[in-house]
Amino acid sequence: MQILEPIEKPEITHQQLVKYAGASGDFNPIHTVVPVGEAAGLGGVIAHGMLAMGFAGQALAQWFPRKNLRNFKVRFKKMTRPGEKLTISGSVLEEVERDGEVWLIGKVIVASEEETKLDGRFEVIKE
Repeated sequence: MQILEPIEKPEITHQQLVKYAGASGDFNPIHTVVPVGEAAGLGGVIAHGMLAMGFAGQALAQWFPRKNLRNFKVRFKKMTRPGEKLTISGSVLEEVERDGEVWLIGKVIVASEEETKLDGRFEVIKE
């Protein structure tokens, strides 16, 4: 198993969630309006799950050439809130040969100090 260099992201901010809402087109107010998040029983706003997934994708693009990515799936585990700092970690679990190419199969995890926010699997062509 090969451990990939962890990537630490800055603290999630409310402003970042508002900007992400604009960039993604996901204007669900549970991500940006605190009273709506509180009324929904979330204790305030929560980050978009796709923001955490984007961090995982960003890490994959740093670990491997983007053109080599063949598959990327995630499962969301926990909500992310402003003030949390996330770390993206990953590892290559195995190498397999497919159609004359060597593929690396691995896992990626986005987590705070307290809990895993998402975990996923990826497949890339080895250079």
